[in-house]
Amino acid sequence: MTTVASTRPAPAAAVPAARPGRPPRSERRAGLLLSAPFLLVYLVFLVGPLLVGIVLSFFNTTTVKSGLGGWVGVSNYTKVCADPLFWEAMWHSVLFTLFTTPPLVVLALAAAILAGRMRRGRTFYRLAFFAPYVVPSSVVALIFLWIYTPQVGLATKVFSAVGLPVPDFIGSTSGGWTAVTLMTLWWTFGFNFVLYTAALQDIPPEVYEAAAIDGAGPWQQIRHLTVPLLGRTTSLVLILQILASLKVFDQIYLLLGGGPSQSTRPVIEYIYDTGFTSYRGGYGAAATMVYFVVIVAISAAWYGLRRRRASHAAA
Repeated sequence: MTTVASTRPAPAAAVPAARPGRPPRSERRAGLLLSAPFLLVYLVFLVGPLLVGIVLSFFNTTTVKSGLGGWVGVSNYTKVCADPLFWEAMWHSVLFTLFTTPPLVVLALAAAILAGRMRRGRTFYRLAFFAPYVVPSSVVALIFLWIYTPQVGLATKVFSAVGLPVPDFIGSTSGGWTAVTLMTLWWTFGFNFVLYTAALQDIPPEVYEAAAIDGAGPWQQIRHLTVPLLGRTTSLVLILQILASLKVFDQIYLLLGGGPSQSTRPVIEYIYDTGFTSYRGGYGAAATMVYFVVIVAISAAWYGLRRRRASHAAA
């Protein structure tokens, strides 16, 4: 009796099904390889210095001698928290944030809306608004120092031409805050402008066409459509601007040097002075960690507030 071999293919080995919503292993491996360069740079230049700073903050480290120095525990932290100069510098950073954040958000939104409604020269205005942002801080400081220089500066000539008293932009506290605020508005205005411009391009034109058919004018469209639809972008711009303003250093240091009499010195300049001018590396590291905790707390509070609003909106 002849036996005929079956031509039915053998059943394939069972392949484990991927979890729903989870990418295959090959894609996860590819993503890890593609992100490896960034992760390496992040670990070496961000996480690494953070860990080193934490270690230094527990030692009496000085920048003029090698080694960590003697162990002092939390003594550096107690000194930082009890130092009125540190909290005065912290208040200066908060004050700068209050001066710069509202106008940088409002003016960027207004300029983005106006530039988006331009029928001619739209590209030119977008480039003109963003161009100052790419200028180095040292160059910006030199430009505004020339403008604010008493007797020979451009500001002096402008105020004198219209018969107004010339403010002391460099030698007084109020004038110094005015000078650095105007400089920051001109310099960093373009970043928020680009964020709002990108968000405006995501709004469908049909929304405005329907509003126009219903009789809504340009101002009503901006008030009732554009501003509410840009709510998420405004939240992002606001938190980014707050964090950027709290980390202010270079424009105040280059323009005013923290003066007059350290009345405009921000907290990062205080850390720089203690760590690199007074050579107190361990104390400066402790001050950095305290300030880092403050920044993280603000970010966490903002994130929690947004989560709560989102949950209430979903409910």
